[in-house]
Parts: sequence; C-alpha cells; structure tokens
Amino acid sequence: MRVSRRRFFVTAAALSASALLSACGGAATPSPAPQPTPTTAPAGQQPAATPTLAPAPAGSPTVAATQPTKKLRIGCAVSLSGVFAAGADVTIVKAYKLWQDDVNKAGGFQLADGRYEVEIIWADDQSNPEECIRQVQRLITQEKVDFLIPPYSTGINHAVAPIFHQNGYPQVAVATWVTEEDAKRFPYFVSFLGRPEQYAEEGIVGLLKYLNQQGKIGKRVALPYVDAEFALDFVKPLRPALQAAGFEIVYDQGYPMEVSDMQSIVTEIMRLNPDAVIGITYPNDTMLYVPPMKVLGFNPPLLFLANGPNYYFFYGTYADDAEGVMGLGGIDVRNQQLVDFYKRFAAFNGTEADRWGGHVYYVVGQVIQQAFERVGKIDRKAIGDEILKGTFDTIMGQVKLTGNAFLGNWLIGQWQRQSDGKLEYVAIMPRDRASAEPLVPKPTWKS
Repeated sequence: MRVSRRRFFVTAAALSASALLSACGGAATPSPAPQPTPTTAPAGQQPAATPTLAPAPAGSPTVAATQPTKKLRIGCAVSLSGVFAAGADVTIVKAYKLWQDDVNKAGGFQLADGRYEVEIIWADDQSNPEECIRQVQRLITQEKVDFLIPPYSTGINHAVAPIFHQNGYPQVAVATWVTEEDAKRFPYFVSFLGRPEQYAEEGIVGLLKYLNQQGKIGKRVALPYVDAEFALDFVKPLRPALQAAGFEIVYDQGYPMEVSDMQSIVTEIMRLNPDAVIGITYPNDTMLYVPPMKVLGFNPPLLFLANGPNYYFFYGTYADDAEGVMGLGGIDVRNQQLVDFYKRFAAFNGTEADRWGGHVYYVVGQVIQQAFERVGKIDRKAIGDEILKGTFDTIMGQVKLTGNAFLGNWLIGQWQRQSDGKLEYVAIMPRDRASAEPLVPKPTWKS
C-alpha cells in the first residue's frame, strides 16, 4: 500500500514529540507492548477499598437530590479550529457536553468515597497531530486530569496513542479505527466505531451484492478516495473484497485532503459510466461532489460518500437533493431511546447530531461512567480493564467490545423520506439490523 504524505507526517509527528518529551524530562518512548502503569487518585481523593455502586441509567437523565461534592476532571484535546473543526464540533464536543450535563444533573459519578461532578477541560489541537500531542501532554502533566477523551480523526488518534499509553490513560475512542496491530502495541486503545474491514466487507460489499442479486445495479464500481489515513485504511480491505465478489473497479484514484474542486474527477468518473460511485471521503471533500454532479447531469444509480452525508449539514446544504445519498452509519428510527437522544441533542445544542457517531460518543460516555462506578475509584488501569471486558447498558442497548473494537454499529445509512414527509438518515446495513430497504436507483437531482 502506498503511504500518503499525511500518514507520513502524522507518524513523524508522534515520533518527534515523544523524543522531545523525553529530552524535556517526560516519559521515555514506550516499547511496543507493556501494560500502562496503574494510577490512583491524588491525595485526599483516595476512596475506600470496597466501592458502593450506583447503576447508570441508559435512558433520559433524572435530577438527583444529592449533589456532588468533588470534581472528576476529564481532559479533551480536539479540533476546535482547522480542517476537522466542523466534524469535531458536531460530534465530540456537542455530544460530550450533553453527556456532561446529563451526568451532573443526575448527581455525577457515584464512587466509593462520594459523588463526583464531571468537569471537561477542553484544548484546541488545531487539527494538527503535533499540536494534539502537545495539548494531551499538557492536560496530563499540568492540568493533571483524571481521564482523557480522545481526539477527532484517525491520523491524530494514532499520533497521540503513544502518549496515552506511556502515561497509563485508556484511549476510549470513536473517531478512529483500531487494528489488531494497534491493539497489540496499545492494549487500552479501543474504538467504538468498529473496524474498517467490517464497513468494507459487511457494509459496502454486502450492500452491492444484495442490490446486484436483485438486479438493481450492475458490477462496475468507481472508487475515488481522499488521501488520508482514514480512507487508506478503508480502501485497503475494500479493494480485494470488491474483486473477490466479482465487481469491476473502473476508477481507483486518490486525491489530496486540500482538494477544492471535484469537477475534473467527477467528469472522469462520469465518462466511465459506473453502476456505483463509492467515495471514501471526509466531510470537506464530500461537500464538493454534489455541485459538479448536478451541473454535469451525472446521477449514478448508487452514490455512497463515506464520511459526510451522516452530518446534518449535508442535508442542510442540499435539502431534497440529499435523498438517496448514502454514507457511513445511519440510525434505527424504531429505537425510541435513540430517537429521544437525537431530539435532546438538538434541543440542548441548537443543532442536529451526526447520524453515524453522534449517539456513539454519548454511548462511550455512558460506558465510561459505568466503568468508573463499577471500579469505584480513579484507577485508570482497572477502568480500562472493565471497559475491555464489561457489558454496558446504553441508549443503543447493551454494548460490549470484541477485542479492542465495538462491532455492533449500523454500517451504512441513506437519506430517505419518512411518513411525515421529512428526510432522515436511516440505517440500511447490515440487513439484520437495518431499519429500511435501500432506495436504489437514487432519485434524480431535484434542481
């Protein structure tokens, strides 16, 4: 597999920062497989040995009569500015702010020595892996946070993984993949997003086979992708899976993250007349596909743009033209707890949540709370062990990791019109958890 410039710089950033931290008196660069050193609470916060547990509610929060007397400080270095800011804001930032508000109104974390109010300390990584490394190290050494929320983007998460690991902080992430190799190097690095091969094989290829067997699409596939670690990790299992299933890849090219105009790429794909366009995209480049497609009159039977249609700003920008567009994620509109979450998210934040990861970030918050309360004290290794092994009650139902990944997410969503006439981004894959049939061929552009 070719190595992108972005992957090279992310890896270089992590190595350079680790060396710099060692030179300045920080911890040494970690060897591949040691376990994180157990950590305990600061003086005055050490709980008794036997915890008193309180179950965390999975549904809507309640207001507690007993208010917290202590603070649990959670740090989060995330893209508050830069190229990832829009995606990070509507996922990590807004989901965890709602979670924090819900937790504190319900009385905080119940640990063995009392109730703890959750305080989140935010830091801006400027969508830059080197800056994220600096900010995570500052949160650990200067802010002395009790726990960390991982950043946004696959590349940045992998850049900071050595820092989380060497300081004994579990990296309970959503906005990244965690491979088996990652899990061997960093045992407490987990992803509630899933694995790229799951989305590639069970999601995309499973969908194409399902539709081809029904005679709704042929076997010619265009595969444009953004030159970023997220997409490269996705395309790696997707190519052979498509070929093994008998699909012909008629276009297979990457383009830089900094792309500002997709017309030449769309023109070339249109010339090849594919049955399905499978774009492995980030939000910024996702938004660049629709305008030239409309201008050129190109409306493929199936249009999938990985990371972008799941954001409500895609629908906000393209309105009825969003109908039929597919991407990653999706929601089960039959799950009332999930529907209630999206309503509460919109009411609290004044904007709609991401339909791929929005609820997953909140689920991770629920997992973190339950793990803390089961352990009963601020012991990051024990909390990490509980997250790896435990089963948790959440707005998605019961969730449990398989190895270092959660594999129970919805894989592909599609904007479809509902009985009330409004569009919603509904889950269509995998078929055994889908809430709707795929709408194929895609409706024509409306204007």
